[in-house]
Amino acid sequence: MARRWKAGLAWVRKSLFWRIFLLMLLSVASVQALNVALVVFITPPTPRIYSAPQVAAALRSGRDATGELLLARDPENPEPFDERGTRIGGIIAGLLGVPAERVRVHFGGPPPMFFGPMPHRPGMPQPPRSPDARNQILFGHFAVSVQQTDGSWLTARAARTGFESWRWRAFLWLLAAMVALAPFAWLLARRLTKPIAAFGAAAERLGRDPRAAPVPLGGPAEIADAAAAFNRMQARLNRYVEDRTTMIAAIAHDLRTPLMRLGLRLEQAPEPLRHAAEADIHDMQAMIQAALAFFRDATQGGERRRLDLRSLVESVTDDLEDRGEAVMLHDGDPLVIEGDPVGLKALVANLVGNALKYAGDAEVSLERMEGHAVIVVRDHGPGIDPDDLDHLFEPFFRGERSRNRDTGGIGLGLSSVRGVARAHGGDATIANHPDGGAIARVVLPV
Repeated sequence: MARRWKAGLAWVRKSLFWRIFLLMLLSVASVQALNVALVVFITPPTPRIYSAPQVAAALRSGRDATGELLLARDPENPEPFDERGTRIGGIIAGLLGVPAERVRVHFGGPPPMFFGPMPHRPGMPQPPRSPDARNQILFGHFAVSVQQTDGSWLTARAARTGFESWRWRAFLWLLAAMVALAPFAWLLARRLTKPIAAFGAAAERLGRDPRAAPVPLGGPAEIADAAAAFNRMQARLNRYVEDRTTMIAAIAHDLRTPLMRLGLRLEQAPEPLRHAAEADIHDMQAMIQAALAFFRDATQGGERRRLDLRSLVESVTDDLEDRGEAVMLHDGDPLVIEGDPVGLKALVANLVGNALKYAGDAEVSLERMEGHAVIVVRDHGPGIDPDDLDHLFEPFFRGERSRNRDTGGIGLGLSSVRGVARAHGGDATIANHPDGGAIARVVLPV
């Protein structure tokens, strides 16, 4: 039994559901404890009491020396008729020596907040002025209005109700409780969300590098289970891609043998047929060689490390400038990212090489934009056929229709560019520039 009890406690400590559930129960219990403490330890409010003679004296003189009553003069009575104030109004009228109909008393809410005999009812004779007016008191929210000889009304109201100290004490008590509990709540929230944040960061790394390290199996049970499932999914995806790539590479590799046999058999063919067939075989062998290199680069990802992207691009453009090519790299600040230097260098070389091959010039610029590094390669050539823009990154697609490998290439360069960019969590696009020529953009996360 003890062993089961300990196992249950261990599961509660590991489960995110039970942590949140117990945290909510603890929060409710804390609030209730604060309410109980507020009722027990803070004294209830003591209402401010005003005597009828005190109110009558303030209305007679037009001011209150104690400052506990506020007096205001209005052209018309600002308070509506309140039947509950008829009796105390008659008492105050007697103290002021004025008719009862010139005095009105209005209370803020039920019940009538004064002590004395029952209030006067309409239709009943006006009670005589009581000799015990000093025993009549008012408290809470009230307003006593007296009509002056010029027709205006002088109104006396309580300057305070007596609840101010109670409210301030309660507010300070709750504020102190919040300050005391805030560090505990912050630490607990951080402890609960830290595994989730780590899980999200690992997922982001996977999006940028499919061969990233697996997500660590830590934190609450739910997060550990999700991380384990995520690691299994990552392994399956990598195996799926590797199996398909290996299969295509094997097919391309095995095609070289029948092509070689076909070339040997063509030696007995007539001269015109042999030359034409040998040219086709040579083209097929070049395509197979390029495909094998492409698949090899796709399956053998280089080691990721921090590098200066500007220095890497400069190494490509400087080599081409030394060969006399029309390449220009715009100046700028260093741009440090994490990536595969071999793959990124091949990416830049492919883009710049395409611009030089089809347009004769290349203008390269780098910039940092919203947390991403952007490589821009522009040329001033004839541009690209709009019908080809959506197909440029497809494997073996060639925008140059001559079918000449020296001018049109194999058709894997741009596919490799997009593959490298997406393997780093970015992307590559090509469009026609409004001022002429084509412009290629590669966006890589910093």
